[in-house]
Amino acid sequence: MTSQSQGIQQLLQAEKRAKDKLEEAKKSKHLASGKGKRLKQAKEEAIAEIDHYRLQREKEFRNKQTNVMGSQGNLSAKIEEQTTETIQKLTSSYHKNKESMMKKLLNMIYDINPEVHPNFRHAA
Repeated sequence: MTSQSQGIQQLLQAEKRAKDKLEEAKKSKHLASGKGKRLKQAKEEAIAEIDHYRLQREKEFRNKQTNVMGSQGNLSAKIEEQTTETIQKLTSSYHKNKESMMKKLLNMIYDINPEVHPNFRHAA
């Protein structure tokens, strides 16, 4: 009978050890899931912070781009204005100098001074 009671005692001890191990596993799993939750939360917070930083930097970039280059509408309006101004200057210069240039050209055509070319040799 002592062998039976020893067997029962060993069986009870084995059950107790198994129960303890199960409880340890549950606790570690619970702690691990808590760690997992904390890691997941930290990851989400990091992603949110990264997105916020990215949006802030993009906004600063757009502001600098607008300040340096101006908006696309302003740029094309400025180019259009410069083109119109240049055309007006050229047109007024044309009208102002038209008569004098025509006189110079006509004088060059009508006032021909025939001369012998310096390289011309008389045949002897």
